[in-house]
Amino acid sequence: MAHQYPAVTVFGPRQSGKTTLVRDVFPNYDYVNLEDRESRNLAASDAKAFFALHPPPVILDEIQHVPELASTVQVLVDERRHDMGRFILTGSHQPLLAETVSQSLAGRTAILDLYPPAISELGKSVHETTTDALMHRGFMPELWRTPSLDPTVWYRNYFRTYVERDVRKLVNVRNTILFEKFVTLLAGRIGQIVNLHSLSGEVGVSSTTLGEWLATLESSFLVFRLPPSATNISKRVVKSPKVYFTEVGLAVYLLGLETPAQVARDPLRGNLFENMVVADAMKQRANLGKEPRLSFLRTGSGFEIDLIASVGGEVRPIEIKSSMTWHSDFSNGPVRFVAETSRAVSPTVVYDGADMDLSNGVSVRNFRTFRVT
Repeated sequence: MAHQYPAVTVFGPRQSGKTTLVRDVFPNYDYVNLEDRESRNLAASDAKAFFALHPPPVILDEIQHVPELASTVQVLVDERRHDMGRFILTGSHQPLLAETVSQSLAGRTAILDLYPPAISELGKSVHETTTDALMHRGFMPELWRTPSLDPTVWYRNYFRTYVERDVRKLVNVRNTILFEKFVTLLAGRIGQIVNLHSLSGEVGVSSTTLGEWLATLESSFLVFRLPPSATNISKRVVKSPKVYFTEVGLAVYLLGLETPAQVARDPLRGNLFENMVVADAMKQRANLGKEPRLSFLRTGSGFEIDLIASVGGEVRPIEIKSSMTWHSDFSNGPVRFVAETSRAVSPTVVYDGADMDLSNGVSVRNFRTFRVT
């Protein structure tokens, strides 16, 4: 993208590796972290002096802290419109940065999303780790760089830092305890249609407020919504999205599961496994610089496809099972979907067992080897 656009903007959750990535790819660029108070104050008070001190090519980390700086970036870009890759911007909070980009840098910047590592990026380590330990540890880079870290302690600090530093900036939360309760309740509803009216009674705040909180969680990359698929298989389809956590390890922490053994015994283990697979599919698409184009199907009669990938005009139904043992009925849903849906191809089952290719055309893949594209 840096060869095609004057600027590149990288979105992503905190500590997902944005800074490490852009500094590694552009080692000769000047680097400014706008969380630093001195740099932030100079950028906000005198943008001309700021860029005299930090001329392009430059990495501007966490630019949402000084949104007005984007106007100056626009001017500098337009002065040398055909010079590519002079500005690399990063940000953790999409609404603030997206608003900045849309107002000042439209048509001048490429936009990329960086999530925590996908399963395929962990190399042999992921094959040496049990499934329950993998869900317990999650995929944040620091937890893999430093294996001695306790995931429970790490996610507790990560979440508390998020609530105390970021939530107050993004939304008016008077009672952070209620906000934390809401997020914990969401962890118990992974892969489900979330009814905010029902949750309103449990949390003790209005459904309108919960909608704002959910949007905040999504905009800061803690959760994401999987939309329902538009399909001709039935007119009676569920039209509300499902909610997943970007980082399954955070969901495990919020559920109070402190060891892989506790994950293995928990009634929501299947939901956590599904979350891990769906999030990994999203990461795979994002790592190619592409839109996720992922959805699900659920009809009024109870027929469901856990994940549908739309690629190149074709749709691929994917059934997700946490079992290590193969059962022939796992493939029933994808086979039916292909039979009843135009443009449907490559029915797939993702589970925790060995890879197989069935005679009915179904690809059976272990979640570690599954590729959505």
